[in-house]
Amino acid sequence: MMTFEQLGLAPELVKGLADERITTPTPIQERSIPVLLQKKDVYVCSATGTGKTLAYLLPLFQNIDIRQKSVQAMVIAPTHELAMQIFRQAKKLAESSGMGVRTLALIGGVAVKRQIEGLKHKPHLIVGSTGRILHLMDLKKINGHTITTVVVDEVDRLLGGDTTEKVRDLIARTSRSRRLVYVSATVQPVSLREVKVLAPEVIEIHVHANQVSSTISHQYLVCEEREKGDVLRKLMHALHPHRAIAFVHRNRTAEIIADRLRYHKLPVADIHGAHDKLSRQKGIEDLQKGRVRLLLASDVAARGLDIRDVTHIFNVDIPSSSKDYLHRVGRTGRAGAQGCALSLVTPQEVRIVQRFRKELGIEISPVRLFRGAVEVCTSDEG
Repeated sequence: MMTFEQLGLAPELVKGLADERITTPTPIQERSIPVLLQKKDVYVCSATGTGKTLAYLLPLFQNIDIRQKSVQAMVIAPTHELAMQIFRQAKKLAESSGMGVRTLALIGGVAVKRQIEGLKHKPHLIVGSTGRILHLMDLKKINGHTITTVVVDEVDRLLGGDTTEKVRDLIARTSRSRRLVYVSATVQPVSLREVKVLAPEVIEIHVHANQVSSTISHQYLVCEEREKGDVLRKLMHALHPHRAIAFVHRNRTAEIIADRLRYHKLPVADIHGAHDKLSRQKGIEDLQKGRVRLLLASDVAARGLDIRDVTHIFNVDIPSSSKDYLHRVGRTGRAGAQGCALSLVTPQEVRIVQRFRKELGIEISPVRLFRGAVEVCTSDEG
């Protein structure tokens, strides 16, 4: 296992990481950082929660010349929430390292005048959505020719679909000597083909794309569909999670369960596709700041969700694929911390658990609630 110093990072960055209690690089960071420091086109693929954001932010910070009063790097993300999470991590890294890298978030839903004022402070790094950044370029408020690094985060959502043309347009407006960094948790053939069109000599780095953190305990509890809301409430009382996320498929399910939990005086936030951006941001912030211990999230709203120190993941609605299961549970058990992933399944859904065991090569133990506590069952019958 290498150290951050051995990867070639500047002492300021290493100290900043140490101040955040980050002392050992993850496998994707160990593989990616030396290549990214060389300013090459890179495609980085690793599962959710493996440290991909820092893997590209650290070399990006080191390559920025803070003496230049211009935008030198740009990170684009598919959702406002993910863009803000990346922005916050970049801002924290700038503060802890003391490197003086100025960062600005540029997303829709925020007054353009306010963002234009922010651009007057000459940020080195901008993080945002394609639409807003293109709009500011059209207004001549951003000079794309000074941007020498473009990071496309969650590339599988930005390339190969409706946003492909916007991404192409945005990249075309940057420096001819730019380098491109593409980041993804999964390999999608359509987006990978587009990546190779934009960067024919791209270096691909894949690290354990299907590996589950060994520090996560996987469990499932059998109950009827109508009981899931009450079972979740009992689990919150039994397990006392420090910070938990519960996943559901539908917006309405999130609303119903959240209302039921609030009725029982259990503080909870919910985010789903029907909520506006500010409501979703508030829900995420409530969990991060400890105002609630549980965040209910629909699949649509949860994509790209990156919250530190999540101790428990509850699959109120179990995902249909092992890939989606990995996405969800990868939000706990990070950086060597212990995590728990507990799925609520109907008797008919037990077969999905059995399939995940086989496809992922993990043990998923049956549990039950007994006298206010969670105990492991001796068989799949529970």
